[in-house]
Amino acid sequence: MKPQEYIRNNIKNALSACGFDGDDEKLLVLEKPKQAEFGDISSSAAMNLAKAAKQAPRKIAADIISKLDTDPFYIEKVEIAGPGFINFFLAKECLRQAVLDIHQEGKDYGKSFWGKGKKIQFEFVSANPTGPLNIVSARAAAVGDVFASLYNMVGFKAEREFYVNDAGRQIRLLGISLNARYMTELGRKIPVPEDGYHGNYLADLAKEIVANDSDKYAQFNEEERCNLFSKMALDYMVKRHKDSLDKYHVFYDNWFRETVVREQKAHEKVLDYFAKHNYSYTKDGAVWFRSSDFGDEKDRVLVTSEGEPTYFLIDIAYHENKFSRGFSKLFDLWGPDHHGYIPRMSAALQALGHPREKFEVCIIQQVNLLRGGDTVKMSKRAGEIIEMDELIDEVGVDAARYFFVDRRVSQPLDFDIELAKKQSDENPVYYVQYAHARICNILRFAVEGGIEIPGQADMSPLGNELEFAVVKKCLDFPEIVSKAASALEPHRITGYLHETATVFHRFYHENRVVTDNAELTAARLMLCKVTRQVIANGLKLLSISAPENM
Repeated sequence: MKPQEYIRNNIKNALSACGFDGDDEKLLVLEKPKQAEFGDISSSAAMNLAKAAKQAPRKIAADIISKLDTDPFYIEKVEIAGPGFINFFLAKECLRQAVLDIHQEGKDYGKSFWGKGKKIQFEFVSANPTGPLNIVSARAAAVGDVFASLYNMVGFKAEREFYVNDAGRQIRLLGISLNARYMTELGRKIPVPEDGYHGNYLADLAKEIVANDSDKYAQFNEEERCNLFSKMALDYMVKRHKDSLDKYHVFYDNWFRETVVREQKAHEKVLDYFAKHNYSYTKDGAVWFRSSDFGDEKDRVLVTSEGEPTYFLIDIAYHENKFSRGFSKLFDLWGPDHHGYIPRMSAALQALGHPREKFEVCIIQQVNLLRGGDTVKMSKRAGEIIEMDELIDEVGVDAARYFFVDRRVSQPLDFDIELAKKQSDENPVYYVQYAHARICNILRFAVEGGIEIPGQADMSPLGNELEFAVVKKCLDFPEIVSKAASALEPHRITGYLHETATVFHRFYHENRVVTDNAELTAARLMLCKVTRQVIANGLKLLSISAPENM
């Protein structure tokens, strides 16, 4: 049994013995004290109970401690600190055994099962297929991908989805814009519409079409040619998006197209449902949703006075389709300009009978690219937007992914390009990867010296504080993963990995691993193996490589 699990069960039983609700999960949350002198694991249950119980938290803490069954194998001592924290100090035998237990779990270490196999979905990026992915898409892709990985790690069945807006006016404009580029490439200059798409990517596609098919499409009438080019440009851009995301190690379970919603007339079913339940009304020739009845600031148009379904209506139908596929909860990742869209979508889904908590939106804040302290405003290639591919080509996939999740997603991110490219300890991803590579080098050195890497070892030679500091940090990993998932905070993983690397580097600088003492060498090699495994598991969770040489 993991020490955290032992302590949590102990607190649960003690709470019940004191007359409190031992099944209240809020009372069973464990924290890591910020300072080592306050122990290894801390509970704030007493302080959470104080107000309702009308008792001093330190008295409640003392009562809880009196009911604890502290096995000396797990717990060295328990203390009350501050206003009523219950601090646990882990026993050395527990720490030594933990090394063997973590080694036994190997690649599965860090997993838990509180998700109970529930099927959930993360929809992220979903950029319009009218241009290349930009740096905000790059952040959303990294964050959304790690969200799904975290939820899978704690026992959910999380799927990743990209929603392709492949219908409507924007796609018609895309075809018209490509037509202008194509005809211009043939020497018949046609300007791109002012509200069209002016990026060089369509000029590149036009050159490709001319190279392959010459003036074949010039024989078509303009409407037919533009319709054809809409499809060609759409397919081209979706493929570019897929290729960019594949290179970025983001792989979706499903690419869902808007045309599916329209072809299935799913939006008409939503209209019928709203009309039947008096959630809609007609005003000025348009159909309106009574979204203000469900917490939105005002009512919203579903069908225009011209009879066209709004994007909002199609989007409602798309989200209803998600629920029809059996997802118990939906997570959407949207850009900062979509914040006001949350209340209306939440209102619509509530009107369709889905509880508010079944739909959650995470806003991915803006990214500012910095080079030498100055903001990078223009792309070298596209001129207008800074493309995701351009950034990845310059700094690499690992650095890009690490930097994008190494900050709360609710905060704007300053991405320092020069720092991301540095091959030094200043670069946080390099620092973590170097710790992994260093351990691999230690293990190779041992093998080259004729020492067999143990599959099991007597851990009793471990005894100094730096050794135990590494063990304690490794023990934290499952809790970090669980809390990162429940709070949707992937930066907890990068922060943890950096701390683990720091603790290991400190241990390594003060202790020889391969020594003249065979038993001590075996124990320290086992500690190194376990630390390497924990770092590798964390990097895998982020889809970042764990190099064996650097």
